[in-house]
Amino acid sequence: MLDVSNVRVGYGAINVLWDVSLHVAPGKLTTLIGPTGAGKTTLLRAIMGLLPLTAGGINLRGKPLNGLPTWKMPDVSVAMIPEGRMTFKDMSVEENLTMGAFPKAHRAKLAVNLERSYAMFPRLGERRKQLAGSLSGGEAQMLAMARGLMADPQLLIIDEPSLGLSPLLVNELFDILIRLKQDGRTIVLVEQNTHRAVAVADHVYLMQSGKIIHSQAAADVNLDQLHDLYFAR
Repeated sequence: MLDVSNVRVGYGAINVLWDVSLHVAPGKLTTLIGPTGAGKTTLLRAIMGLLPLTAGGINLRGKPLNGLPTWKMPDVSVAMIPEGRMTFKDMSVEENLTMGAFPKAHRAKLAVNLERSYAMFPRLGERRKQLAGSLSGGEAQMLAMARGLMADPQLLIIDEPSLGLSPLLVNELFDILIRLKQDGRTIVLVEQNTHRAVAVADHVYLMQSGKIIHSQAAADVNLDQLHDLYFAR
């Protein structure tokens, strides 16, 4: 579904990604792991059109994606759930979810998608009129996930969803990822918890210093060997 080919991206004169290539198969969960500063979030921002490419290309279903404005991503069925939740804190839970279906093409299914969100995240249904800024960290992450799903994207990009969550909430989060995968969603997951990420993934990419240094089917991954590469041991 998604092909990143020899991509270079940076911030001003500072280059961060060096000839990065990866393939995301349709209906599969691809996880991208690596230490802080490896370039994972930069790559996601480039895919979403938040950063321009200085070399290479990004294709979605065989058609160029790079150059498409970020606000047009829902039109090609792509959504991103950013690191840090980034909810609208002075708006209610339901208003936040409604913003996820803001593009005109998705407004007709607003009521259906709201009920689906509340079925998947019952706590959001209980707090639908509550301000997002008053939610706990776990509830805010649920809201960010649900908001990303409101446009019914075929490709869902998720950046560090378990960051700062309790072990119990992490378990709940990964159960939801499994359900989304079973529903046929194509998912790109950046995750700090390598054990959980590999366990839920179909394919694993490891990044270091702006480069992909390892690519392997998740079923074949040896975690000890992966951690040796991760920590450059």
